[in-house]
Amino acid sequence: MKEIIKNRTKKFASDCWKLCSKFPISREYNAYCNQLIRCSSSVGANYRAACRAKSTADFINKLKIVEEEADESMYFLELFSEITDKEKIEINRLHKEVNEILSIIVSSIKTIRSRTQKS
Repeated sequence: MKEIIKNRTKKFASDCWKLCSKFPISREYNAYCNQLIRCSSSVGANYRAACRAKSTADFINKLKIVEEEADESMYFLELFSEITDKEKIEINRLHKEVNEILSIIVSSIKTIRSRTQKS
């Protein structure tokens, strides 16, 4: 399962970069594109870091960062959806994908926390 999530998060970051490359170059678009590229790539980078965690607490902390970055990615995709009519289908697809990734991460955090509380 870890490899599947690693691949999905990497593809998500790559697809966000490709989306941003389709927008015009302007001060306004650049600000949001830079943020989306940063947070979308951070989702995968921090998930990989979580996979190398040294303890359960470290794993949960790193997954919480993934959760935050995924939520931030959703925010910028929502902004793009509101400010432009360009690439609506791709924006919606990416929003759906990151929402699924976020759901998996939140569920994982809850599962791990419940297991550690039972021990």
